[in-house]
Amino acid sequence: MPLTSSTIDVLAAGELLVDLISDNYADTLDDVHLFKRMPGGSPANLAGNLARLGKRTGLAATVGQDALGTFLADYVAGLGLDMRCLRRTNKATSLILVTRSQAVSSFSAYRRADRFIIAEQLPEEVLRGLRLFHTTCFALSREPARGHILRAAEFVAEQGGQVSIDANYAAEIWPDQGDAQRIVARYCGMGALVKFSEVDWGRLYGYPLVEPATAAEYLLQLGAKAACITLGDKGCFVSNGAESHFLPSRPVQVSDTTGAGDAFWSGFLSAWLDNHSLEHCAMAGRKMAEKKLEHYGPLPAQIAARDIYVDFASSEG
Repeated sequence: MPLTSSTIDVLAAGELLVDLISDNYADTLDDVHLFKRMPGGSPANLAGNLARLGKRTGLAATVGQDALGTFLADYVAGLGLDMRCLRRTNKATSLILVTRSQAVSSFSAYRRADRFIIAEQLPEEVLRGLRLFHTTCFALSREPARGHILRAAEFVAEQGGQVSIDANYAAEIWPDQGDAQRIVARYCGMGALVKFSEVDWGRLYGYPLVEPATAAEYLLQLGAKAACITLGDKGCFVSNGAESHFLPSRPVQVSDTTGAGDAFWSGFLSAWLDNHSLEHCAMAGRKMAEKKLEHYGPLPAQIAARDIYVDFASSEG
C-alpha cells in the first residue's frame, strides 16, 4: 500500500549521488589510486540516518536511469524511506570523488541528474502535514531544483511545519558567493533550524569564524529559529537566542570524516522531533557524529534512538 502524507514526518530534498571515497587516507585526490563506491549526498545521508533512528522520512531526489541510479534507488528503498518523491531521469547519476580523511575531506563533483528536481516531486499533498522539511546549500545551488525546493520550504513553513538547512557551501558547487548568501538569508527568514560548520562559514562569508556566538547571533537575526555551529574537533555551539550552549568534542577513534556532519544534524533533528531541549538535541547530534566518525561507510541499518540519547536520558527521567 502506498504511503499517505500523514505517514511521514520528515522530507529531505536534494542530492542523492554516488560517493567514490578513496580506499586510503589522502590529503588530495592526486594521492588517490583506488576508490570505493558508496551511496551519498547530504540530504540522502540525513534522511537515511533519521530512518535508521525510526523516524518516518521521505527523500525528494533525482537520479539517472543508469546502473548507478539503480544502485542508489535500491539502497534508499532498503532503508525504508518513502520513495514517492524520488525520480529517475535520462541524465547521468551525479557522483563525487572524495578523499578518505581524518580531518576535512577534499572532493571533486560531477553533477548531472541531482539538480533536476521538479515541482511534481514536491506536491502539496506530501508537504502538507510535514513536521520537518530539510535541504542543503548543495541542493539550492542550481536550478531547477532551487526554485522548487524554496517554494516547498515556504509552503511547509506557512503550514506550520519546521524547515531545516545544512549550509554546506562550497565555491566549487556554487561559484556565485553573493547569490548563495542571499538564498541562505532567505531560508533563515523562514524560521529555519540552521547548521553551519566553521569551514562552511569561512567558505560562504569569506572570513574565518572566530566567535561561534557571533555567527549564531547573525543567523538568528536573519530569522533562524536556532543556529548550530559545528567546530570540528573542538565541539559545537548552539543557540536559539534565549539559551546558548557549547559542547566540547570527546576523543574517538576516527575512521572517516565523510558524512559526520550529516550524522550530527540527523541526531540533532531526531531529538528535536522527540521534543528534547536545545542542549539535549546537540548532545544527541554529538553522539550520532561519534558513531559515524568511528565507522567507514554507511551506518548500520538500525540505530536505537535511546543509544544517541544516552548522555541525557537519566536527567530526563
